[in-house]
Amino acid sequence: MTDLLPSQRHLFDVPPHIAYFNCAYNGPQLNATRDALLAGARAKSQPWLRQPAQFFDDAETIRGLAAVLFGGGADSWAIVPAASYGLATAARAIEPTLQPGDRILLIDEDFPSNVLTWRRTAAERGAHIHTVPTPADGGWTAALLAAIRPGTKVVAVPTCHWTNGAAIDLVAVGAACRAVGAALVVDATQSLGAAPLSVDAVQPDFLVAAGYKWLLAPYGTGLLHVAPAWHGARPLEESWLSREGAEDFAGLVRYADVYQRGARRFDVGEKGTPTLLPGMVATLRQIQAWGVPAIAARLAAINMQIADVLQPLGLAVLPPAQRSPHLLGARLPDGATTTLLADLRAQDVHISQRGASLRFAPHLHVNDQDVQRLMQALRTALA
Repeated sequence: MTDLLPSQRHLFDVPPHIAYFNCAYNGPQLNATRDALLAGARAKSQPWLRQPAQFFDDAETIRGLAAVLFGGGADSWAIVPAASYGLATAARAIEPTLQPGDRILLIDEDFPSNVLTWRRTAAERGAHIHTVPTPADGGWTAALLAAIRPGTKVVAVPTCHWTNGAAIDLVAVGAACRAVGAALVVDATQSLGAAPLSVDAVQPDFLVAAGYKWLLAPYGTGLLHVAPAWHGARPLEESWLSREGAEDFAGLVRYADVYQRGARRFDVGEKGTPTLLPGMVATLRQIQAWGVPAIAARLAAINMQIADVLQPLGLAVLPPAQRSPHLLGARLPDGATTTLLADLRAQDVHISQRGASLRFAPHLHVNDQDVQRLMQALRTALA
């Protein structure tokens, strides 16, 4: 991996004895992010120093960074506290367009936040949920394209399957959605910041990502991209911070009915917090400095090494063309039980299991020693 971005462990607070391959569960926080959060917490102790403009500055900085990193234009990005909030926002906007019998397309074993959101929407509008079964060959893109047909009004999918990293070609899915008039809602939580994604190429109606995984951002932060066609939709809440003239605190008694431009109406109400958003600013700036393609290339190289060890040990790994660069799943044999996770934790090596798949999710803190420790532990436990 000498031609790739080197390990960035010095930017994280990961002790030398910890080998952490579990970012799909919870990404490690950058030191710079921690410092920004601490400074924000201190600032809240002296509120007289905080000026009205500062209730908006961090959110605007985040919009600009998101547009540079992922496309779409700054006015189309909103600040949300969780993926579930962003998905609920999308459902609130789309719900009035649904009629009884319309189809909402999901994929098998998707993350609960996506499934539960659309179950509620379907029940409210008399729509039907169609769940695309897990394809035998692991090819989610082909399975989705075959299921998108007239009468499909919503396609709600992740960027990759959260249990095993199986990739989905969202550019192709987006084109199929537009051909039948379906809204595309993307949960990008399990890849945004670690795998290349362009909202300009995908053209989702809504795209959301929680911040605490691959964006390495604090809990309680997230991003929501809203396509311009939906900028006039009803938001999830009616925040005064999202109305025109909100910067004039003395004039707040003159209630504004007009929202700020773009996707700002979809911001969470307390976007002006000094204790969380500075942390997201710090992490997005570091991701920009690294470059998402460079991040993805290094993580893909690490996961290729891991896959080369897993396959001879009898674990099923998707072929490289069907898996995401940053997240590797390895399916256990049917009926297999293992103490592997506990055995690895006892050696300070951390992975996870979701469904029937072991899940390997490194980030740039991982170094060559971590990889060697993981591979040796796997050989010992699975031989």
